Amino acid sequence: MRAARGGGTAAAAPPIGALLRWFARAARPLPWRTRRTPYRVTVAEFVLQQTRVETAAPYFRRFVRRFPSWRALARAPRSEVLKAWEGLGYYARARRLHELARRLVRDHRGRLPADPERLRDFPGMGPYVAAAVASLAFGAPVPAVDGNVRRVVSRLLARDVTDDEGREILAGWMAGRPAGRFNEAMMELGALVCRRRKPACGVCPLRRGCRAFAAGDPVAWPSPRRRRRPPRILVGAAVTIDGRGRVLVARRRDGDMLGGLWEFPGGKVEPGESVTRCIRRELMEELGLEVEVGPEAARVRHDYSHFGIDLRAHWCRPLRGVPRPIGCAAVRWIRPADRGRLAFSRADLRVWEALERAPAAGQREGASPQQPRAARIASSTCPGEAPRGTAARRRSARPGSTSVPAVS
Repeated sequence: MRAARGGGTAAAAPPIGALLRWFARAARPLPWRTRRTPYRVTVAEFVLQQTRVETAAPYFRRFVRRFPSWRALARAPRSEVLKAWEGLGYYARARRLHELARRLVRDHRGRLPADPERLRDFPGMGPYVAAAVASLAFGAPVPAVDGNVRRVVSRLLARDVTDDEGREILAGWMAGRPAGRFNEAMMELGALVCRRRKPACGVCPLRRGCRAFAAGDPVAWPSPRRRRRPPRILVGAAVTIDGRGRVLVARRRDGDMLGGLWEFPGGKVEPGESVTRCIRRELMEELGLEVEVGPEAARVRHDYSHFGIDLRAHWCRPLRGVPRPIGCAAVRWIRPADRGRLAFSRADLRVWEALERAPAAGQREGASPQQPRAARIASSTCPGEAPRGTAARRRSARPGSTSVPAVS
């Protein structure tokens, strides 16, 4: 039987001393926990949003090595920032972090304020990130409530809690303790012990004060939410090769999903439309280019947080028109060996990887005899995971290097 669900926010504190002692022994040696500065703390919090720690750690190291300070990040062009973020996904985080750095250098002499309320005036600084940065970088006594922490509090009290309730409860529990250490210990407990499934209650330092553990059913809290199956979208994309062996790519507008990323142009297949017809239509609408659509070059299945895509990329040959950015921010012909200079989403990177493994287009059964050889795509490693596609029309892209020739 589940314990009765109560109301109100007053709650007896669990054994916080035991929690902090456990954290001193069990804390993972993560890169953002060394040489802690406001800049490194902030970058870590942006990188960790919607990202597993093991994925985030190498990106954090590379990012702070490439941009070691607010001023270095503020000076960098957007294309370099997105390239450093390539494969990590949720690219709005990179754009907001970059804008935060620019505002900080321009208006605040490169100094991050310690007040969590002032922090919330900056791009990307929601309640959780502002509280985490203020407590970890400056020791401000403010609770940071993320999904892990909310789950721990919910189980300790054997009832659901909102973020506002959680902050009020945690403020009482944190009183007189080092705020940053308390917040990190709660987060670590949720990540390593009080897991969503199969919590390790036997090693939990707070089990003595945990009502869900006492009730014998800790996974009952927080109440499970009914999840709808996310929709899937069929997308067509063009791998367009010109007579010089160059590949046509387009950059998404900054305000779009995956804004600033480069992509193989294309978009959503409309009801009753074939993939090949979709590709012809999209390239005419987005680029003013008429193409001949050839055989399939790659298939990619990719999932985002709220939907998934089934991407069909086809070899294409330009017929009429000069590509121009009608429905995108920019368009370029690039040599395959130069693709590492541009930032692509994970789904587009997987198309590139498929092309590297594929035989030349002209050697494929059924390919047009005029289809140019798509040469083995020169490798330029782009690891990682990234979001892709919009629920409306297009897919993904990134900003690029001025050394790659642009279409005039």
